[in-house]
Amino acid sequence: MNNLIEELQQLIITSLDLEDMSPTDIDPHAPLFGDGLGLDSIDALELGVAVQKKYHVKLDASSADTRQHFHSVENLAKFIAAQRGT
Repeated sequence: MNNLIEELQQLIITSLDLEDMSPTDIDPHAPLFGDGLGLDSIDALELGVAVQKKYHVKLDASSADTRQHFHSVENLAKFIAAQRGT
């Protein structure tokens, strides 16, 4: 799971062009939106597309479950691992 978390931290930086950050700057338990990392709705769309392309998972933008999966890097890693059956 740690490798997946590190991959996701790097994916966030790469897909959102957060050039001034390193993966270790992203707390896997902190919220990705609002007071946490501070991502917005446009970032959510870009990150969602990147996650779907890289991990071949299905996401429903209007689902409350999807919002929970994108709450933190840790939640997103758990969701992807579950979808992949690992």
